[in-house]
Amino acid sequence: MNKLNGIKLRHNKNTKNCETADFPLPESVVIPMSQHMGAPCNCIVKKGDTVTVGQKIGDTDAFMSAPVHSSVSGTVTEVKDFLMANGKVCEAAVIKTDGQQTRCPDIEVPVVREKQSFINSIRESGLTGLGGAGFPTHIKLNYDAVKTPIDTLVINAAECEPYITSDYRELMERPTDIIEGILLVQKYLGIPMCKLCIEDNKPDAIKLMQSKTEDLKSIDVVALPSSYPQGAEKVIVYSATGRIIAEGELPANQGTMVMNVSTAASIYRYSVTGMPLVSRRITVDGDAVTKNAGNYFVPVGTRVSEILDYCGVTEAKKVLYGGPMMGFCLYDTDQPIMKTTNAILAFKNGKLPETTACIRCGRCIRTCPLGLMPAALESAYKDKDIEELKRLKVMLCMNCGCCSYACPAHRPLAEINQLAKALIPRKTG
Repeated sequence: MNKLNGIKLRHNKNTKNCETADFPLPESVVIPMSQHMGAPCNCIVKKGDTVTVGQKIGDTDAFMSAPVHSSVSGTVTEVKDFLMANGKVCEAAVIKTDGQQTRCPDIEVPVVREKQSFINSIRESGLTGLGGAGFPTHIKLNYDAVKTPIDTLVINAAECEPYITSDYRELMERPTDIIEGILLVQKYLGIPMCKLCIEDNKPDAIKLMQSKTEDLKSIDVVALPSSYPQGAEKVIVYSATGRIIAEGELPANQGTMVMNVSTAASIYRYSVTGMPLVSRRITVDGDAVTKNAGNYFVPVGTRVSEILDYCGVTEAKKVLYGGPMMGFCLYDTDQPIMKTTNAILAFKNGKLPETTACIRCGRCIRTCPLGLMPAALESAYKDKDIEELKRLKVMLCMNCGCCSYACPAHRPLAEINQLAKALIPRKTG
């Protein structure tokens, strides 16, 4: 891995100074039972049930999962099979809001005394990684400290994707929540050092967090060079610690745990309020947004179409969940805000550039943060040569999109890598 690899992007952080506002309560929400990596939940409410804010409405005994809670108070009007933006189908509860936002009477501040009760409480919060992947947080925290000792917590506040400023606003608006969340993780998991990593294009956030942590020897605020994809897990661990996460390894294998900055803050807020994860701070931006671009606290399950209407979007040709590099297009704007949604971007131009023949310029290789050979991977995929795909380490690809961005022939290299990764288990079992 070469820390100089990657690309320079226009930051377009147009909403960085937009303080987070509460989004108007929608008339109804659609809450899917799969909002995390792993097994979907089973819906535990039915049509006609009255629900309150923070009430658990989905759960499962599956190991890799996280409960789902209602983001509104109101009445369940339907429980249905729902086609999500990623093409998967799961149950979803449709809830008509009553406008009261009544807090669930069962919510209590969790009682935490040691590591296991801490982990159990995080599971009950329904918290998943808020950086986008949606890995259940309690699973990440529940590691065997004897087999895989962790000495460094890496807090990812890089936010290297263009346009998105939701994590930046977390830093600027709720720095104490972040610090207290970090300290809780360190306390109950016994992690001695934390690297709070922020890209150097956010000097105000760096200065603020340095001032807040100047008396805390266990938290080191690290200013990282502004480069994409600085916030990718393997890249940020290398940048912060110099440790390399090899193929097939997790950060824990290198004595590190990576956590998104908003996830850390959410841990603290749950610890003092008992309110599960029921809303998300999202950035709304893009050249199709004619008014009200900014950052909003949005109830989980709010339809994207309502957000677009509120922000004056009438002629968008492309609407994205997340950023322009690693986000993905929505085929249907009635898709809901999920736990993992950090931005909705709307653009006027949705036309893809014409693809031409590879000119063997090597730009894709020079920009890949992991030193892969995307053009060679493309050829191996076309030949369905699984052994060659393995030799070229396709499973290391993190889909950052640097290769596609740098390619002068506009070849969909990053997309092909994902197809190639899916091919390997299907062919080899």
